[in-house]
Amino acid sequence: MKSNDSLLFLRSFVKSPKIVGSIVPSSRFLAKTMVKQAIWQEATAVAELGAGTGAITRYIQKNAHENTKVMLFEMDQTMRSMLQNEYPNFTSHPNAATLLNTMKNEGIHELDYIFSGLPFFNFERTLRDTLIEQIYHALKPGGQFIAFQYSLQMKKAGH
Repeated sequence: MKSNDSLLFLRSFVKSPKIVGSIVPSSRFLAKTMVKQAIWQEATAVAELGAGTGAITRYIQKNAHENTKVMLFEMDQTMRSMLQNEYPNFTSHPNAATLLNTMKNEGIHELDYIFSGLPFFNFERTLRDTLIEQIYHALKPGGQFIAFQYSLQMKKAGH
């Protein structure tokens, strides 16, 4: 992680704490642990929700095959622009709540994996429910939703 990534993340958190959800990007250890859960030789399409400054994206790039389609979702415009510059072979989108529509526009029918660092505990229940529904319908049978949380809120919600 670059030091300017941490500064950008902190600035974004101060500006929009309910959207960013943390003052620092995900750790290298967390990112590696999440990404190694995937069977990359079989993955044709994946998404990362709440890509931030690319802590997890870095490891997706290291593991994904050249023909694996990768969609990144990040609400913060500054971080999304940085992701677009850093990962030009991946598509970047602003709103994970439009996952299914974005997949349709990208010609992707189903996802093998969805990685998420979204701060679900910060979102209104209606947005959480929308996101969970989008994720559920986006994954292929046997696909995996791989996420981390700083809260037990998702467990309490029964998801």
